[in-house]
Amino acid sequence: MPEGDVLLRVARRLSLALGERPLVRGELRWPSLAGHDLTGLRSVGTVSYGKHLLTRLDDGRTLHTHLRMDGSWQVRHTADPPEPLRRPNVRAVLGTDQWTCVGLQLGMMDLVRTRDESSLLRQLGPDLMADEPDFERAVINLRAAPERPIGEALLDQSVAAGIGTIYLAETLWAHRVNPWRAVSGVNRPRELFETAHRLMRRSADGPSLTATGDTRAGHTTHVHGREGRGCRRCRTLIVVAPIGVEPMTRPAYYCPTCQPD
Repeated sequence: MPEGDVLLRVARRLSLALGERPLVRGELRWPSLAGHDLTGLRSVGTVSYGKHLLTRLDDGRTLHTHLRMDGSWQVRHTADPPEPLRRPNVRAVLGTDQWTCVGLQLGMMDLVRTRDESSLLRQLGPDLMADEPDFERAVINLRAAPERPIGEALLDQSVAAGIGTIYLAETLWAHRVNPWRAVSGVNRPRELFETAHRLMRRSADGPSLTATGDTRAGHTTHVHGREGRGCRRCRTLIVVAPIGVEPMTRPAYYCPTCQPD
């Protein structure tokens, strides 16, 4: 599932592509929204909240989408004549006379009044991709389950929104914290959220996605995806194990030496 840095980049790209120009295509291929045609409306920008995208329209409504595991938004030049885009995985088509944004395999879609956006997000913790996240609220949410493994808690979007398996691994490695350490055993938990925010925003704001600041192939993570390779700090082989409760387990990469039990 894409993480907060990816979603912020997608939101910025949709905002630039739609650019407050009138939609010449506004198709929502979603069962509950099949009767809605957004043609003629204008986008007034797309923002991300954690892993959610909110495309705001000039009629006071917001199109909410979520990529889940397999979704994506593709941006291409608007064709003349228009492309049919009849493939079954096309879930939304938002196009101006210049650019067309195609939502593929989207996992969630809602159309709500912009003033009611909060109703879609009320189950989420603070957005770690925000300019100034509410770190104190994230810590309060985290401490509500003191015996929970810290890695599992960081993946819980109701604690804080935006972290996935990449920034779970990279954040805990940076702080030498084992993913299975109980929340109650983590000193200065606010610093974990601050690090995750800093890493994700750097990645979102940079020329390409990277958790390390290094954009070279093979150097974009310290531990994530590096099972069986040497830790960049101590050369111990990186390992991976499932974390969480079935069926929601996710892979957690870590260094057994730098992040002991």
